[in-house]
Amino acid sequence: MLKPIKLASENFLSSLDTSCEEFLHILELAKKFKNKDLNIKLKEKVLGLIFDKSSTRTRVSFQVAMTRLGGTTVDLNPITSQIGRGEPIRDTARVLSRYCDVLAIRTFKQTDLEEYAKWSSKPVINALTDLEHPCQALADFLTIQEEFLDFKDVILTFVGDGNNVANSLILCGALLGLEVRIACPKGYEPSSLVLKKAYEIYKNKNLLKITNDPNTAVLGANVLYTDVWSSMGEENQKDEKEKVFNGFTIDSDLVSKADKDAIILHCLPAYRSKEITDEIFESHKSRIFDQAENRLHAQQALLSCIIQ
Repeated sequence: MLKPIKLASENFLSSLDTSCEEFLHILELAKKFKNKDLNIKLKEKVLGLIFDKSSTRTRVSFQVAMTRLGGTTVDLNPITSQIGRGEPIRDTARVLSRYCDVLAIRTFKQTDLEEYAKWSSKPVINALTDLEHPCQALADFLTIQEEFLDFKDVILTFVGDGNNVANSLILCGALLGLEVRIACPKGYEPSSLVLKKAYEIYKNKNLLKITNDPNTAVLGANVLYTDVWSSMGEENQKDEKEKVFNGFTIDSDLVSKADKDAIILHCLPAYRSKEITDEIFESHKSRIFDQAENRLHAQQALLSCIIQ
């Protein structure tokens, strides 16, 4: 029977905190959990959630995942806890380490997440920062694997802002040796630090392409992926970005240039007629809700590997 392995890295702050083998192992576990072929119980284990950003899928999927594993979840709302009053991260982390077995943190700065990990004696999971969204990427690649069985010859094209989601797709693509294309307007490219790390990992550096032309980026692609143009905390840039991102909507014209069996992904929430048309969102090519469901199974697998 397949069993969770202890990850080499205690924390999951980045997609690069797993090796390729560990990443694939998590996906295999996730499929087993999804098919109800695996029954692992983490009795009396507690997951602490610290969410500085609002959340639907991440919050609910973590809570349900922990419940299915037999553990419990404590939801620490900064507004109703001392976190919101400015208690230092180093104090919060050391106290919660005495109560919880693992912490999942959704915040703005990657450096704040790293500060939690520095002071916590228990594992810390990145539930989203402005730099990366590694838990989302686990679900994304699980969805791709379900569709194409493996990652050989798969081309993933992300159209939109070079944000945290794009950064994690790039790093996972580097781990798996997958061709990743990012199409974004000038000035909205992915993190230069992330690109540097990815190019260091890729054996074939031509597999990572950054372009400002979505039409060439989607040619022959197997997976078309998009996200909102204005992430949380960027609401004041919404009008400006909508002008800049004109032409970066995944619509029937862009989809027609991709592979005939291409699938559509979106990490949600979606703004129909902005980054994706309603027609494409609801089309037979969409795997968006399979992708959303897979957040649960991927995080169940991740938790089973981290809590040992």
